[in-house]
Amino acid sequence: MNDAIRFGIIGTGNIAGGAHAPALAEADGVELWSVFSRDISRASEFARRHKAAAPRPAYDSLAEFLSDPLLQAVIVTSPDNMHAEHILACAHAGKHVLVEKPMTTSHADGLRAIEACRLKQVRLGVAFHLRWHAGHRKLHRLIVQEKALGDLRHIRVLWPWRGDPSNWRAGADMGRWWSLAGTGAHCLDLIRWFAQSPGRRLAERRSLIAKEVWRGPHDETAIVSFRFSDGATAESTTSVLFDAPTRLEIYGSEGHAICEATLGRKGTGQISLNGAAFDFAPVNPFVGEILDFAAAIREGRSPEVGGDEGLENVDDLLEAANGE
Repeated sequence: MNDAIRFGIIGTGNIAGGAHAPALAEADGVELWSVFSRDISRASEFARRHKAAAPRPAYDSLAEFLSDPLLQAVIVTSPDNMHAEHILACAHAGKHVLVEKPMTTSHADGLRAIEACRLKQVRLGVAFHLRWHAGHRKLHRLIVQEKALGDLRHIRVLWPWRGDPSNWRAGADMGRWWSLAGTGAHCLDLIRWFAQSPGRRLAERRSLIAKEVWRGPHDETAIVSFRFSDGATAESTTSVLFDAPTRLEIYGSEGHAICEATLGRKGTGQISLNGAAFDFAPVNPFVGEILDFAAAIREGRSPEVGGDEGLENVDDLLEAANGE
């Protein structure tokens, strides 16, 4: 793997260890090179467990981590409020950046991140792995490119889970949203992705936020609705107050598609198209997004989900949370 693109990871939490590091090990043409954490023991253990390849694989100094001339790209998995500073630091060091959603927690920070990466001529990608679910991709091609459902009429996404205030997103220190950031960012991205069409633009966006159970600073349940310029509509419901099966439903003038249990990390679940089973071969969606990002680096192009779409998602989240 002498020509493998060398990736570092910022952060050693669940998404880094449970998704990104295994995907780097599985994907061709890339490798986990090094790890940064504010706790050197966590960085060292993570690097050992996931077989980071660098002679010095673990750091607790961000500057030293980014100064490695052999490091080419960084996956940012730090808490949401730290994404902007980490993107900027990577860009200034000349490292390509794939950042976990949400890209940033403010519009201004998103603009700064995009501009810094542009000036330093490094790629900026946002990790919306559900676009790389094999069933979603096959369905997207049929619906968006081949118009298999006719004209789009409505999209509905449901993704709740049961949480409590011990979750770091529940407080204001490390995040700006709770259910909206945990799963809502993915739901809103899926709506934008499946609603893609020349000439279609967002005409109206409304939200209903509830936070009366735990009474913290962030959303517990969030219902976000969209109206597009051609009359198509969409809605997303996320919550930390109850468990329920996840669903993505897409309705058109000539049919419908239902995705059950496809929202998550595994790339599995069931999909039906007009009531009939819709076959797909499950793959690791994190591998797909990493391969696309690596190809973007090699080819000097934007990744499939770049900074501009990441900023649209941030704006959706900001507006959803009562326009904060």
